[in-house]
Amino acid sequence: MPLPLEGIRVLELGEMVGAAFAARWFADLGADVIKVEPAEGDRARSRGPFSGGMAHPERGGLFFYLAAGKRSVVLDLDDPVDRATLDDWLGKCHVLLHNLEPARAEALGLDAASLGGRHPHLVATSVTAFGTSGPYRDWRSEELNRTNAGGWCWLSPGALEDPTLPPLKTFGHQADFHGALAAATASFAGLFRSLRTGQGEAIDVSIQEAVAAILEIGLIGYTYMDVIATRHGIRGLNPWGIFECSDGPIFLSVIEQDQWERLVEFMGNPDWASIEIFEDFVARARNADALATFVQEWIGTWKVDDLFHQGQKRRICFAPVLDMRGIGEISHLRERGFFSEIEQPGAGRVRLPGPATRWRDDACRLRGPAPALGADGEAIRAELGRATPLAAPAPAAAKRPLEGVRIADFTWVWAGPFGAMQLAHLGAEVIKFESPTRTDIGRRLAVFPDNEPGINRSGYFNQWNQGKKSVELDLSHPDTPELVKRIVSECDVVIENFATGVMDRLGIGWEDLRAVNPKLVFASISGYGSDGPFADYMGYGPAMGPLSGLSQATGYPGGPPRETGISVGDPVAGMSAAAAICAALVDRERNGIGQYIDISLWESTTALAIEAWLPFAISGQEPVRMGNRDPLMSPHGMFSCAGEDRWVSIACANEAEWRALCEIIDPALASDPRFASAAERKRNEPALEETIGGWTASRDRWEITRMLQDASIPAFPSLDPRDLAEDPHLAARGYLEELEHPEVGRRKHSGIPWQLRDGPNGVRFPAPCLGQHTEEVLGDLLHLGRAEISALRERGILG
Repeated sequence: MPLPLEGIRVLELGEMVGAAFAARWFADLGADVIKVEPAEGDRARSRGPFSGGMAHPERGGLFFYLAAGKRSVVLDLDDPVDRATLDDWLGKCHVLLHNLEPARAEALGLDAASLGGRHPHLVATSVTAFGTSGPYRDWRSEELNRTNAGGWCWLSPGALEDPTLPPLKTFGHQADFHGALAAATASFAGLFRSLRTGQGEAIDVSIQEAVAAILEIGLIGYTYMDVIATRHGIRGLNPWGIFECSDGPIFLSVIEQDQWERLVEFMGNPDWASIEIFEDFVARARNADALATFVQEWIGTWKVDDLFHQGQKRRICFAPVLDMRGIGEISHLRERGFFSEIEQPGAGRVRLPGPATRWRDDACRLRGPAPALGADGEAIRAELGRATPLAAPAPAAAKRPLEGVRIADFTWVWAGPFGAMQLAHLGAEVIKFESPTRTDIGRRLAVFPDNEPGINRSGYFNQWNQGKKSVELDLSHPDTPELVKRIVSECDVVIENFATGVMDRLGIGWEDLRAVNPKLVFASISGYGSDGPFADYMGYGPAMGPLSGLSQATGYPGGPPRETGISVGDPVAGMSAAAAICAALVDRERNGIGQYIDISLWESTTALAIEAWLPFAISGQEPVRMGNRDPLMSPHGMFSCAGEDRWVSIACANEAEWRALCEIIDPALASDPRFASAAERKRNEPALEETIGGWTASRDRWEITRMLQDASIPAFPSLDPRDLAEDPHLAARGYLEELEHPEVGRRKHSGIPWQLRDGPNGVRFPAPCLGQHTEEVLGDLLHLGRAEISALRERGILG
């Protein structure tokens, strides 16, 4: 059987994570990914950690991961001959992925307009900090600036007890990874349309927008209730947090009342648990500190592994806060074959996390080691020299990439709805099936405007279900499976995120539905995956930071492990599901087969914790919590500004940026021997940060940002939800959506983190009211009349 993307040719340009991780998705599925590098190689080659402990461009661990299964060729894009070679190759490739700064792309003729004129067949995706338009488009940035620009740092780590601590960056290049996931998703969808119509597309992905799209209730808390979420204070749901067992940390989150009751029973029904101050969610939130003290006393008598498994047997969301050794040894990941060993030339065998999604027949996997710099140049030049240019498309009206695709959406809460919403953004008809007796938790979460509850009024649901239709269907009715099968026979995709095994028990699992639709793409999202020893465990998104190693690596210097500020596992798994579905549609278009895709929140999040894993995999070292600092760059941190809790992020990636910063702050710093090089600045980082902090303390965060950006120094304020809602750049790009909703009116929601050159942009319609489209869908899809639909209602199948 051919690989899903066998025969697809992808060109990758740029450095570090944004384009490279998106291209890795293509490589894992069998595409020929050609990485074009400058003579000095991708910056990721010098990032480390290094096999053997010495810096070397062929021994950098991050590059091993990002470039696995690709080929490398060296081109000098400032040379007209090499630029002409690149342009010739683009005519013979299906996809271009790059993260060149907008001005650089325009100078090279790789901007959307230029490519559309020369290569109308090409799907060309750019992944940049702020997108290719808007007032910030040419601003300089590093990962720290981008995660602050999107609002993530402001919320991290959550429930912070010390008001003087700054916003906290989650370990690694998490903003860039999320931008890359969005790029992979949109690129697969663009390729799908290209294979159907011959039409290419230019896709403009903004990392700021990709981050702003995953803030849970951050933005909608402000636009629905005028509440500015912050990293300070207590959580609304308790008990929740990282507690200490006798042998290490463990995470606990209690979301619903029945879980609290099970926890109380598990603790032996202690007298304190029946005190009035702990009787319900509101009371437990008001008295969270006292509650945490009691719970900690009990947890402290347990060992981590025992409490994890005993708690999970009782359907309580405990999760160990794993370090890298624990991740490498835990039985569930081993038995699911999550890790792969590759033979990396010059470094020996390296154990790496596998892809974020599992496909039937091992169709998605690591394909081989990372290439040596330019190692494939001769072969690539010969192959592309012989290749025939791809045909130009016939003129046609531009459509969204997935227009004409129909999705049956059996998801709820966040991970599944988030993934299905991306497919709606891309033009698919997404039909959400909802229970009349057990409504989506998202509809019940108290994010209500004017504090007026209502099944259609929660900002949580309305944010994550934009662009969908709603059908009210009782899945527990014995006659429902037959109706679902009739519906699914007219669909292209099923996406679900119920607990493992629920769809099978309802009679509408993968085997049931593929029998009526052999070409069906079926994506199943769950906390731990569909098999393995922990498959039935409760796996909420907040537990994935602890399970993935992100919490163990994230924290202030010298402090304990921290949470990540958002329920990171949910959007990671959701976007991974969307990317995999779009890729599977490409496979079906080319090879005529359906696909079962297994998405684990744990595995998809762990795949993004690679920078924590690599030091352990290469040299046995656990990552060190360094707050907002960087292993190589200095200065690199958060600095307090004028005003209450106002911060700016500043990063210098090279000596030119450092010297420019000295000119602004104090020219004498450039000759201070403590700061003479990046290594010296790292050694004297506290003194350096004190100096910079003294300069920023009396200045406005935006004044600092503009001053530094004018000197080409990466800087950006830490944006809170109100800042995002009022941000002129996001407004100029049309990112924030304000569609009229029948019950809540016009409210700002986060929108789509990419823009299309040719296809329509923007969310098509607001989230649906419960059952709003029941008659429409059953009438259009199954040609049922009103009498037949009424009969189904009378039988209790429909709500």
